[in-house]
Amino acid sequence: MKRILVARSSMPALSEYVDEIRSLWDSHWLTNMGEKHEQFAKELKDYLSVPYISLFCNGHMGLELLIQAMDFPAGSEIITTPFTFASTTHAIVRNNLVPVFCDIREDNFTIDSCKIEECITEKTVAILPVHVYGNVCDVEGIERIAIKYGLKVLYDAAHAFGVRYKEKGIGNYGDASMFSFHATKVFNSIEGGGVTFKEERIGKRLYQLKNFGIRSEEIIDAVGANGKMNEFVAAMGICNLRHIDEEIEKRKHVYERYVKNLKGVNGIKIPIQNTDVLPNFAYFPIVFEGYRFDRNEIYESLRNENIYVRKYFYPLTNEFECYKKLFDTKQIPIAHNISNHVLTLPMYADLDFTDVDKICDIILGKGRA
Repeated sequence: MKRILVARSSMPALSEYVDEIRSLWDSHWLTNMGEKHEQFAKELKDYLSVPYISLFCNGHMGLELLIQAMDFPAGSEIITTPFTFASTTHAIVRNNLVPVFCDIREDNFTIDSCKIEECITEKTVAILPVHVYGNVCDVEGIERIAIKYGLKVLYDAAHAFGVRYKEKGIGNYGDASMFSFHATKVFNSIEGGGVTFKEERIGKRLYQLKNFGIRSEEIIDAVGANGKMNEFVAAMGICNLRHIDEEIEKRKHVYERYVKNLKGVNGIKIPIQNTDVLPNFAYFPIVFEGYRFDRNEIYESLRNENIYVRKYFYPLTNEFECYKKLFDTKQIPIAHNISNHVLTLPMYADLDFTDVDKICDIILGKGRA
């Protein structure tokens, strides 16, 4: 039986990738910010319309080292969302900082800016919001709060590659943003990530941290990591970037097909696009509330047909075994509710409409009279 996965990596023609990496056999320069790395960084900076970007081996390393680059005192608090992938919370905790979990909005699942201020204490140093599923946070509201209290704003934009808000690249908001180029994302470089930022000094610090703390050939004055992107990954990114607009357009048609099939069905909430946002159609989440069958039953029905959907995000990060009873959790009823009722359906550029229709027929066949 054919398997339909929740995501499928976009890839260029093999011949295109081979042509892109051919020069590496001449140079033998495979890592350490080589020619492909520099080309990829320049092209990304232009595409995302940002002043600066630093590339990493993966998005998580980019986020973790970005937080480290801020030099927050150990034990400081960062306000964030529990409705996210493990990476967001892990990056905070691995920097010896404390995540403070704020509830989310019901309409787009991003952090609720109206509830951020009640989470602020004398230990708060930053806000780490997430553009969940590519849905844009209330960037203006968050900025007002940050200015009022003197806080840094670091965005987890792992889902938001190519998204624009009010005709402005999403990486321009806050002090910095992390993008993931993981194989399952809208845009991929196999594995990889990037951090966009406004101040050049942040870039210098990130460069040092991702390269073992090395400042010069004979001076190592920071405890760094190895977060560098290699040339083969950069080459894949260069290839995929040529086709990204076409890929997003294909995803848009898949999104529209889902909406056509599921719109107006009682008990099924589908995503609504903000008119100020140029979206990337990263995911297709639906929430089952008041439907004849619950989320878990739908999940099993699809799995029985070899269709792999995800309870994305379940459990909430504050409920992970490694974090239970460690951190104070404010009242987050909306995050709990969405986490218990959401499914993300298969979404990728080459998903056939017949497969979309099959997925929707199974969902609707479970509950429609």
